[in-house]
Amino acid sequence: MQQQKRQPELVEGNLPVFVFPTELIFYADDQSTHKQVLTLYNPYEFALKFKVLCTTPNKYVVADAAGTVKPQCCVDIVIRHRDVRAAHYGVIDKFRLQVSEQSQRKALGRKEIIATLLPSAKEPPQQKEEEEKRIKEHLAESVFFEQTLCQPENRTASSGPSLLTVFLGIVCIAALMLPTLGEMESLVPLYLHLSVNQKLVAAYVLGLITMVILRT
Repeated sequence: MQQQKRQPELVEGNLPVFVFPTELIFYADDQSTHKQVLTLYNPYEFALKFKVLCTTPNKYVVADAAGTVKPQCCVDIVIRHRDVRAAHYGVIDKFRLQVSEQSQRKALGRKEIIATLLPSAKEPPQQKEEEEKRIKEHLAESVFFEQTLCQPENRTASSGPSLLTVFLGIVCIAALMLPTLGEMESLVPLYLHLSVNQKLVAAYVLGLITMVILRT
């Protein structure tokens, strides 16, 4: 009998994902812990694509939230907590590291990493053990979001068109309402009469402004 070449198991969701550590603990009073590193290993004979998802992406900055890992190599993924405050103490967040083969879109494997912010690393041993036990028992289903969509730190919410946009729109409308050069029966002074080309420019700009307003 002809011996078949052994192939890696590429069933969706069944590929083991090797990442270290599997738990991130940030301490509010220790700035050195506000930035931590996840290392993703690829022991396989084929390259992997990876993507980092998070339940609360607004609280974290992930450098290179998506990328590739060459066969028999590893990559470091830097995660920084950017919202360290008392309201988030003890709150359990989750990261999901999702991998797929380069030639496929379906997720071949995934691994969840728990992230928690604690007030201090100098807690009593008993309290720290209870906190770690509570974290490890947190198995509730969570909703994950694309980390890359929340990368910009200074993103401001859109609150409609700016005053400048509205002002330019009003100017363009007023320009289109002015008489055209050559119109004799008009009470408007001659210096306010616009040429056809000027009105075409005003109409073009007004069209652009309308598109901007509709998108906001």
